[in-house]
Amino acid sequence: MADDHTIVTEGLKALLEPEFQIVATVDNGRAAIRAVRNLNPAVIILDISMPQLNGIETAREIRKFDPKIKIVFLTMHSDVAYVQEAFDAGASGYVIKHSASFDLQLAIRRALLGRTYVTPGVAQDGVDGVVGRSRRAKKPPAQLTSRQREVLQLLAEGRSAKEAAVILNLSPRTVEFHKYRIMQQLNLRTSAQLTQFAIKHRIISG
Repeated sequence: MADDHTIVTEGLKALLEPEFQIVATVDNGRAAIRAVRNLNPAVIILDISMPQLNGIETAREIRKFDPKIKIVFLTMHSDVAYVQEAFDAGASGYVIKHSASFDLQLAIRRALLGRTYVTPGVAQDGVDGVVGRSRRAKKPPAQLTSRQREVLQLLAEGRSAKEAAVILNLSPRTVEFHKYRIMQQLNLRTSAQLTQFAIKHRIISG
């Protein structure tokens, strides 16, 4: 389970442990990737709004080395655009946090059976419609590389180039180069515009 709110993960553990084994709980996307590599779980539960690497990008990175893992998003975001991005990133389930006590176990069971699940009412035209649209959609922002989106999130969170470099195991100069290329490609002039872009494209929460 990956969620940056300890009270949420503790509550989920109490909810799920009678039926499922919880092998790890982490509080950011990068830690989630490491945990999946080390522990090889059958299912990962991801929040979307997480520090260092958001849930959507985390799912995409995990899918690169473990395409069979089942991913269930548990989030406060009910906007259908988030649902579409989640399924585009490889989700099997999408559960809204206020419905977790009713929906999360069902979503996990369905994921393990190779099926999909979305909290009722979120996708008005049903799971099939959301999945169909997400497969046709571009990954926003499509013009940025995976590394650029990582740098963008960290800078938009207010981290310095030096702090981002430590997290990404890069040199500060390399981070600054990525920032320059991002702003050039997106025609952005200030750090404030960069942050606004990250919010608009759901890389960070506003």
